[in-house]
Amino acid sequence: MIETIVFDVGETLTKDDRYWASWADWLQVPRHTLSALVGAVVARGGDHTDALRLVSPDMDIASAHGARESAGRGEHLGEADLYADVRPALGGLRKLGVRVIVAGNGTPRAAELLRALDLPADLVATSGDWGVAKPDPAFFARVLEVAQAGPRETLYVGDHPAHDIFPAKQAGLRTAHIRRGPWGYHWADDPAVVDTADWRTDSLTALAALIARREAAPTA
Repeated sequence: MIETIVFDVGETLTKDDRYWASWADWLQVPRHTLSALVGAVVARGGDHTDALRLVSPDMDIASAHGARESAGRGEHLGEADLYADVRPALGGLRKLGVRVIVAGNGTPRAAELLRALDLPADLVATSGDWGVAKPDPAFFARVLEVAQAGPRETLYVGDHPAHDIFPAKQAGLRTAHIRRGPWGYHWADDPAVVDTADWRTDSLTALAALIARREAAPTA
């Protein structure tokens, strides 16, 4: 039985449109230019920071975050940034008695903004809270600490194979890949993702329904 489901944040629960638009504005490049660079990075399996460094190779990402906050142009998250299926799916899972956790890479400020949204979740945390980021195995060790369930009873849901699916599976968790966002779409049919993920889905509500059916099925 799946006792705990842990959700990634960016392009799993939240749309990254505002994130990339704000970075483009900060770096003073057209928004479509940065979007195209993100696409190039996705195609070669890179990280989102690689796209920023294509524009500004010497940029210190952490310092740039701080400078944006100081200038009043820091991180923002609102209801409009959530995918439409987030509240129905998370709320439905909690009604079924599943422990719901939100845990992904992000700053402490991102965690504050997520908690302010009052999502139907038992815990909301980011790598900034924990001091360790995906795909570090220590991140998934923390996931299992807060899951209050064993690895085979814990499911990690995310869009990024290298940050979510592969390291979570290596930690012994069950995994679900969501075909959402640049990484989710680009890598959805990659053989390694197909072979590794326990579930593959286009929406969180569909995933919740799949899990409910599978867990309710009689065993042979």
